[in-house]
Amino acid sequence: MNTFDAKHIKNIVLLGSHGCGKTTLAETMLFEAGLIKRRGRVEDKNTVSDFHELEHERGSSVYSAVLHTEWRDHKINIIDTPGLDDLVGETIPALRVADTCVLVLNAHHGVEVGTDLVWEHMSHYDRPVMIAVNQLDHPNADFDATVAQAKEHFGNAVTVMQYPVEQGDGFHRIIDLLKMTMYVFKDGGGKPEKQPIPEGEKARAEALHKELVEKAAENDETLMEHYFDKGELDEDEMRIGLKQGMMKRTCYPVFCLSALRDMGSGRMMSFIDNVAPCATEMPPKPLEDGGTLPCSPEGPTVLFVFKTMIEPRAGHISLFKVMSGELKEGMELMNDNTGTMERVSQLFIVDGKERKPVERLVAGDIGGTIKLKNTATAHTLHIPGRSIKLRPIAFPEPRLRQVIKAADQKQEEKLHAALLEIHKEDPTIVMIYSRETGEQLVGAQGELHLSLLKWKLNHHYKVDCVFSSPRIPYRETIRKSAEASHRHKKQTGGSGQFGEVHLKIEPWTEGMPEPHGHSVRGKEEIDLPTGGKLVFYNCIVGGVIDNKFMPSILKGVMEKMERGPLTGSPARDIRVIVHEGKMHPVDSNDISFKIAGLQAFREAFTMADPQLMEPIQELEVRVPADLMGDVMTDLQGRRSMVLGVDSSGRYQIIKALTPLAELDRYSTTLRSLTQGRGTYTERFHAYQAVPSELQHKLVSGYKEEEMVA
Repeated sequence: MNTFDAKHIKNIVLLGSHGCGKTTLAETMLFEAGLIKRRGRVEDKNTVSDFHELEHERGSSVYSAVLHTEWRDHKINIIDTPGLDDLVGETIPALRVADTCVLVLNAHHGVEVGTDLVWEHMSHYDRPVMIAVNQLDHPNADFDATVAQAKEHFGNAVTVMQYPVEQGDGFHRIIDLLKMTMYVFKDGGGKPEKQPIPEGEKARAEALHKELVEKAAENDETLMEHYFDKGELDEDEMRIGLKQGMMKRTCYPVFCLSALRDMGSGRMMSFIDNVAPCATEMPPKPLEDGGTLPCSPEGPTVLFVFKTMIEPRAGHISLFKVMSGELKEGMELMNDNTGTMERVSQLFIVDGKERKPVERLVAGDIGGTIKLKNTATAHTLHIPGRSIKLRPIAFPEPRLRQVIKAADQKQEEKLHAALLEIHKEDPTIVMIYSRETGEQLVGAQGELHLSLLKWKLNHHYKVDCVFSSPRIPYRETIRKSAEASHRHKKQTGGSGQFGEVHLKIEPWTEGMPEPHGHSVRGKEEIDLPTGGKLVFYNCIVGGVIDNKFMPSILKGVMEKMERGPLTGSPARDIRVIVHEGKMHPVDSNDISFKIAGLQAFREAFTMADPQLMEPIQELEVRVPADLMGDVMTDLQGRRSMVLGVDSSGRYQIIKALTPLAELDRYSTTLRSLTQGRGTYTERFHAYQAVPSELQHKLVSGYKEEEMVA
């Protein structure tokens, strides 16, 4: 295999909506360069990048795949990504290590929902962008409409580099505005013939060429002076200006393609070689300590692991980008995330499932190794010496949480181990244990993501699982004061049990005055692990209860607060005043007063106008303006309080407070209402009172469950 220096390595990521042809384009790029002898097809399940059994079954990309091609003395590393938003965990790491984004548009669908969603993720990484208008051979292809939509969605940086002479079944000619040449393809595609621009196209080509020259000139003062002096820029000057425009994100060059018929990909690869920036030309990468790391072959050896794969035979495969220096097989590197040393025992590049050994990799290149013991996705490895830790990958929070259980209880441990392994491959699959409800939850990006998780568990780990909606972590409190007492007496021969407790409970609020009419002997203010407070007063006078029994009374009260009387939910924000009681010189003990305190508290709680509280989430829902009405109507049906609406370009941001109980599978509903264009974020806001009718229903349901149990 050829060895390339850092300046001759380009890293691109193929992005776009589902079905726009990214995998076919990647296959064609490899074929054009002669790295494969025959082009595979997605339908035939024989492409280089879609090699997984699950992808063959679904007929589309599920995982990001790393490939490479060699074109005119350059190496182009290609990361082919899935186009579904549920699989964003595959897209974001690819964006992190790519130096140029190639956004693939479908010429007969234009800018689709998936395109907008991908663009949102791209905007966080500030990478240079190229646009490939694919499928121009489709009968309904419309290049001009697609470009117009791209400008509407992404701005005037969208810059036409090429346009098709004809579209649809007859597509075979492309006019290139940089070279001012027409490329003519044979029916089978491949290398085109260069011809002069026809007379009928000269006026349009010259007008678009002038726009391209102006776009190139505006990025550099020297080029602008040349343009004013000569009224033109030569091809090399335009390349300089276009590269600067790409790096400033003021220019998104547009190319014409039919990846299926192998038309146009070679010219796009030449542009990537000549114009798209290499890693050493990109800005230094930020470090966690506030510093930066430039990509330099002369720098310290630093790797960033962006993807982990698990194969039955090879075990853990770590894919990484060399962020600085040079990597050779056998090097010992420090993992700055774990503080452990790792040995790179094997070094290779990957083309889908194929691994090709190499002796070394230089700054900017992408490769892989196996059997790193303590290294995971987003870890930084470097030569020992000073600490170097790149910022981690920011994965999105789960949009759907479900309880997960093994269908066979005997497989629970196996399920847990499988989920840990899957999380290493896909960090957007998150395990969450709810201490309050005692449920094991799994977080995912949507229904499709969950179904793919179930497939992996069934097929790879031989575990059948069941999903269900999680219980809501309600809270219980009181709205007025109440008093109660309880005498616990038990005689079984010999020493018995005796304890009597009189107490008063009140709603607790911050800054409220001390209890009136009681002599406070002791006070404990306890921050509860589930939120809120318990304030416990010892107001015993005359020694009717010995001080040594007060911790037992408190223990009984707290035990009942952990499982409140209404629904078994934790109680909060209550103060308890123990003011009277009795004890026996022989029969009184800790257990007696614990039981007496628990029962007295339970009885007082039921008389203190108990209130069930529910978690309220703060929502920000981002929707297209024309669909806002449907989303607002749905939110109101979910007991939401709409706080306001802000504008963000073509979108509206709805801010609302919504009960968590009303948000089960909301991501699915929102996608349905907005044709996939709506997104939302949520965070906990506060606990608020449950409406009386709903409280009655929940309490009745809990009592029925208790009776059955």
